[in-house]
Amino acid sequence: MNYQIELDKIIKEIEAGGTSKIPTLLIHSCCAPCSSYVLEYLSDYFAITVYYYNPNIHPEEEYVRRFKEQEDLIRTMSLKNHVLFVGGEFEPQKYYELIKGHENDTEGGDRCAICYRMRLEEAAKLAREGGYEYFTTTLTISPHKNASKLNEIGEELASIYGVSFLPSDFKKRNGYKRSIELSDEYGLYRQDYCGCVFSKRS
Repeated sequence: MNYQIELDKIIKEIEAGGTSKIPTLLIHSCCAPCSSYVLEYLSDYFAITVYYYNPNIHPEEEYVRRFKEQEDLIRTMSLKNHVLFVGGEFEPQKYYELIKGHENDTEGGDRCAICYRMRLEEAAKLAREGGYEYFTTTLTISPHKNASKLNEIGEELASIYGVSFLPSDFKKRNGYKRSIELSDEYGLYRQDYCGCVFSKRS
């Protein structure tokens, strides 16, 4: 499935409906650089809340740095519609419990899928509690992440929690390239590993 085309269809429906009511969207964000393009792209069409929930990040100092970088970007970025920010709990023990037995998996394998689901499930829960119309994640902007798997997990969680998952493959149409340009423009810290201790070692 071409997830970019699916997203295009939803945006066209929103545009056709006028601007009397902007749909609400909760975006799980992995970091400020990845969220930069996603916010630039989607803020014209949605009332966005960014949810920063990433218990996989190691060490804690790295988590705090990325957390603050996300807050700073939202505060300084020029966007059509105001964007809200919600910071999730730092729960590294939850991550390690979930991936137990998968410590030696290769990058992009089952351990990563477990991590995707952990973060997306918390986003789905918060989206339901907050009455959001959609939820999604910035993770599909990375060329190192499996967009099909992320969308598959998102759709599964949408059926469980009763909130529509916004399909995406944000790396399409030079999305990843644009995120690099925006990172330079806003002076963002671009980390050199995904976030977990396993990606840092490799």
